[in-house]
Parts: sequence; structure tokens; C-alpha cells
Amino acid sequence: MVRMTLVTNVVLFSIGSIIGHIGPRLPTLFMTRTKGFNVRFEPHPEPVRLSPYLNQRILHMRTFYWLSLVLAGIILLFGALSLRWGSASFGFGLWLASSWLVLSRLQAALGSRPAPWSKAMAVELQLVMNQASGQHACCTMPVPLWHLQAIQCGTCQSVLASIARPDLGRPRSDGRLRGILRMLITDGYPLAEPLKIDTTSEE
Repeated sequence: MVRMTLVTNVVLFSIGSIIGHIGPRLPTLFMTRTKGFNVRFEPHPEPVRLSPYLNQRILHMRTFYWLSLVLAGIILLFGALSLRWGSASFGFGLWLASSWLVLSRLQAALGSRPAPWSKAMAVELQLVMNQASGQHACCTMPVPLWHLQAIQCGTCQSVLASIARPDLGRPRSDGRLRGILRMLITDGYPLAEPLKIDTTSEE
């Protein structure tokens, strides 16, 4: 009987933790993955061409990132109700996972680790596009493409900006389940470090 109770509590705690971890991230996991949201983007894992649609996607992902705080608050409320009137194990699982998300978002808000998507990132992408179409373009026909580690010109391969590419909400080529697991693990942050550009002059 004691063993059954222990197993039940572990199962309920695990279910609560999974819901608390996935629930606040549902918009990021699903809302931009549909086919209609990605007709203007190259399929994963191809590099993405810089465009106003890409800037809009960055801002959408930024909105979903901070929206998770609101959803986490709702889950925390349900966790409190479960702790008070329902299953304490289930409620504690909700609280533990959701509180961890809130702490990570507060860490990003305080600046110790920036969010994977930001308004500053969208502005920087726009500046790169402006430079590529201006007098200081890298070549005669610049095509700025966002690779994993940097933005490079598809024509002359020049590095235009050292910005690692975060998850952009595209359907992943490795399948929906693996894509969801990867997103849950990385929380949208780039898998690669920004490309280091050697600025030392050659002697």
C-alpha cells in the first residue's frame, strides 16, 4: 500500500512537472510551426534570407517568449489550488517547473543572460539589410543569409554580422517530436556560438 502511494505521488509529480514545463511554452512550440506561418522562409535547416518577414518573426518569437510568464502565472495558480484542495504532489510539480521558468525569464529581464529573441536583434538585422543595399555593400549583388553562427553574404561569403541564429519557429527537418524536445531543452537559444571574426591586421 505504501509502495503504491509512493508510485502514485511520483507519477502525479512527474505529470505536474511536465505540464508546468511545456504549458508556458506552447505558443513558441506550436503557433509558428504551421505551414501558413512559414511560406516566406526557407525550410529548416537552410540559412534564412534577411527580410522584413524575418524581423517580424523575431518580434513574434519575442512576444511568445514573454507571454510564457503569463501562462506560467496561470499554471502557478492552478498549482496553488491543487496544493490547497487537490493533489499536493501534482501541485508541487506544477509549482516547481513553472517557478523555474519564471526565474529564467527574470534572469533574462535583469540582463545577466539576454533572451534568445529581442527588439535589439531585429534592429541589428535591419541594419545589416540596410548596409547590404547601400553604398558600403560587400559586393555588387549581396544576398545576406542567416547561418547558424553568423550572417553571411550568399554571393561573396563575406561575414556581415556575427550573430548566432536562435530557433526561428520553423518546422524542423528532424521531425516534430525531436524539434519539440530540442526546443524544450534549449528554450530557443542558439545551438552554436557566434562566429568569431579575426580583426587583427595581417603583417
